[in-house]
Amino acid sequence: MRKLITRVVLALRNFEQWLVAQFVFGLLNVLKLFPADGAMNAADRFGRFVGPKTRRHQLMLTNLRNAFPEKSEAELATIAMDSWGNMGRMAAEYVFLDRLFDFDPFSDKVGRVEVEGVPIFIDLYENRRPFIVFTGHTGNFEMLPVAGAAFGIEVTVLFRPPNNPYIAEKVFEFRRARMGNLVPSHAGSSFTLARKLDAGEPVGVLVDQKYRKGLSTTFFGRPVQTNPLLAKLVRQFDCEVYPARCIRLPDNRFRLELEPAMEIPRRADGAVDVDATAQKLNDKVEQWVREYPGQWLWYHDRWDIKKTVKHVKA
Repeated sequence: MRKLITRVVLALRNFEQWLVAQFVFGLLNVLKLFPADGAMNAADRFGRFVGPKTRRHQLMLTNLRNAFPEKSEAELATIAMDSWGNMGRMAAEYVFLDRLFDFDPFSDKVGRVEVEGVPIFIDLYENRRPFIVFTGHTGNFEMLPVAGAAFGIEVTVLFRPPNNPYIAEKVFEFRRARMGNLVPSHAGSSFTLARKLDAGEPVGVLVDQKYRKGLSTTFFGRPVQTNPLLAKLVRQFDCEVYPARCIRLPDNRFRLELEPAMEIPRRADGAVDVDATAQKLNDKVEQWVREYPGQWLWYHDRWDIKKTVKHVKA
């Protein structure tokens, strides 16, 4: 009887996930019927309407209060609404990603996407070597590997699949067709990235994800656990590390920035200081978020504070 009940529960959960996935796919298919700008603007309004009605909204506001104690409730509410709008836009931009990236380094025409750091892209293309590029959940971060591919640089990207297996499969297929090599985040993913670096190939990592068993660091002055993977890879391969981000601009435009290689903290014996490197990554992302706070995903439980916010799941 117990096994039967377990099977029924699992089957119901699987059916629920399938229904959610079909609803999401249906929305995305509807967006395809509209021009890109209209769809993105509509998705922004939809995110601002639905987001505040979810349980995650209280977690978002708590995160914002902790990060910006100097700001008023009205200012925090504005940032929260911008963040929900940013999430809505990202959903729509998935549909039009191929058409959105129109940057041409050989054209004087101003397009939807502008790129800062073109000389760095060219150097990385002409002088092939292993390197790590990192970013955070700012703007449409999905555009960065698309930009790399446009410059002829195939970056192997570590990503965390959605919890819904049906959505995860579609997302993986979509990303793989447009962003090159992908490595789902799991127990063996670090070895895959290490093999790529050892072969002289570049890898990309998101560094602001929640991590329960990482290095003790701070983010916005509050303690967080940070994944040590990037810092350990640098220690092993002594490769360059490049910060990169996407910034939303008015009128559905974007600016992609590839910054010069970051100076890596080292101990007195010259070895990479893993803890200090992890903290430096947090500091860089915090700098980005402070500049454009409404373009970061504040609904994530980055600080693991779910126990202080009722009815919010991590």
